[in-house]
Amino acid sequence: MNCARWHVIRRHEYSEDLDAIEAWIARDNSLAATDWWLLIDTQVDHLSDPNFPRRTSTRVASAYELVAYENYIVYFDQDPARCIVTVRAVVHVARQFP
Repeated sequence: MNCARWHVIRRHEYSEDLDAIEAWIARDNSLAATDWWLLIDTQVDHLSDPNFPRRTSTRVASAYELVAYENYIVYFDQDPARCIVTVRAVVHVARQFP
């Protein structure tokens, strides 16, 4: 199936990761933390576009990666039969994952 648009589903773990990273950044700069959160989540929104760049993960089996911002990677799955992208997590590259 060729998807004209992908439906993006954010797993609870992704939201928890994003909130935890925002809280960490907010310790030093609450405005920057909010801007960062919006920047990452906007990149995730772009996954609904089938032409938006994505790559197969070399770190997580059967997943894809989106470098959403410098050292932050979003991991997600794709179901082409149903045109669904399921966002798993967002992590800093220095973190051991999974």
